[in-house]
Amino acid sequence: MHLQIITTIEQLEVAKRIRQTVFVEEQGVPLADEFDQHDVLDAECVHVLIFYQQQPAGTGRWRTVDGTAKLERICLLPQYRQYGLGRVLIQGLEQQAIEQGLHHFQLHGQSQAAPFYEKLGYRIFSAEFLEDGIPHVWMIREAGK
Repeated sequence: MHLQIITTIEQLEVAKRIRQTVFVEEQGVPLADEFDQHDVLDAECVHVLIFYQQQPAGTGRWRTVDGTAKLERICLLPQYRQYGLGRVLIQGLEQQAIEQGLHHFQLHGQSQAAPFYEKLGYRIFSAEFLEDGIPHVWMIREAGK
């Protein structure tokens, strides 16, 4: 397994196809809500792909929001969810942010995934709320904690 920063339109399209499979087709997020102004190649948002046996298995992105690294659009294709790739994906996104001088992380995690994020050191920082019709919680973590 390895993580790759997305640097080409072709790689970004692979990530978008993964997100469409997971969020739109599997979870029912409206297509119009899944993609936004950050789905471009620029310095404002870092997109990544994670590979398992040379196959694109998942994706995520991070951007700076109010001095923190906000992790977003984190997902794995269903057939790759049993290999520990989620942990590698989150740690890779965090490491990239640390290299840019950020040591505080936040994300809107689906409530059903909150225990996974808690194992990685995140703590719930809000009441549950709906995002794209799915229950979420705002979660935060500081590097080294």
